[in-house]
Amino acid sequence: MNLFPDLQKRYTQEQLSAPEAQRLAEFIAWGPMIFQVSRIMLKYGILDMLRNSDDGMTEEQIVSTLKGSEYELSQYAVKCLLEASLSIGTVLIDQDTDRYSLSKTGWFLLIDQATKVNINFNHDVNYEGMFRLEESLREGRPAGLEHFGTWPFYSDSSFAQALEIVFRQHNTKSLYDVGGNTGKWALQCVNFDKDVEVTVIDLPQQIQLMQANTAGKPGADRIKGHGINLLDQNAQFPQHDGELDAIWMSQFLDCFSMEQIVSILLRARKAMTSNTRLYIMETLWDRQKFETAALCLTMTSLYFTTMANGNSKMYHSQDMERCIKLAGLEIEEIHDGLGQGHSIIVCKNS
Repeated sequence: MNLFPDLQKRYTQEQLSAPEAQRLAEFIAWGPMIFQVSRIMLKYGILDMLRNSDDGMTEEQIVSTLKGSEYELSQYAVKCLLEASLSIGTVLIDQDTDRYSLSKTGWFLLIDQATKVNINFNHDVNYEGMFRLEESLREGRPAGLEHFGTWPFYSDSSFAQALEIVFRQHNTKSLYDVGGNTGKWALQCVNFDKDVEVTVIDLPQQIQLMQANTAGKPGADRIKGHGINLLDQNAQFPQHDGELDAIWMSQFLDCFSMEQIVSILLRARKAMTSNTRLYIMETLWDRQKFETAALCLTMTSLYFTTMANGNSKMYHSQDMERCIKLAGLEIEEIHDGLGQGHSIIVCKNS
């Protein structure tokens, strides 16, 4: 398995002493409590209070500050939260004054926007449904989705750099935007290059939303839609009138199993000539500069397992490469480090 350096260092050799490993094992065992305590400390503003205090705050001061607000808590509740947070590592205590202060971990929990988004995502979307992860893994279906109801569920910081790759490195004048959703990328394309024509390929109902979203905007007259259910193995990509320069798939293939990815790529290949380039933009967990990003991505795979469709994930680049080769395509180059950890795999017809 190929890994970027920061991941290789952490994933291929033991990092912890025996006591540290034992503590981490208990940390895992008490994970649900640790998550909820930390979420409440953040939501109720206690971490923020500690950050803004010059010398820290006592338990009583925190109770007094919360009094009368929508987040008022008893002294018992505050004591439980603070003592748990000491063990978790988000706060520190001065033994002489019994004043609590924010730790480095608590500071990141408070100020890192990606972390806060992940906390809300896991609490509001995943928490209850994740109880059925085992069922989802065994049955290959999103069993946790039933937490929201019993209906079926379908599942940009890198755009500027991506546009340079697609348009500057290759003279792209015609492009298929596969899984184009509301047409956000298509609009970026037609405004970046005044000659390019884009065809958004997505579910028929999504094409209607795309057309409504792009209507009247600059370049919308050069955006077309083609409705297709790409899970239908008989549904083919449209044949382009003339030379098709590019096929774009951004954060799209991670919504499918490897077998489905191969099927989609096989059909994409039929629409390609020797000059067409296929661009696959994904957050590949093994090609992350920092290990923390890889952690977030491998955990996100479990969201796909339990809450989305039961069989897709955030992929390792070797898995994606295997799909590409099985579809009869070859990788020309890979661009890493776009936006917040995106990579673009450039493929051509072999």
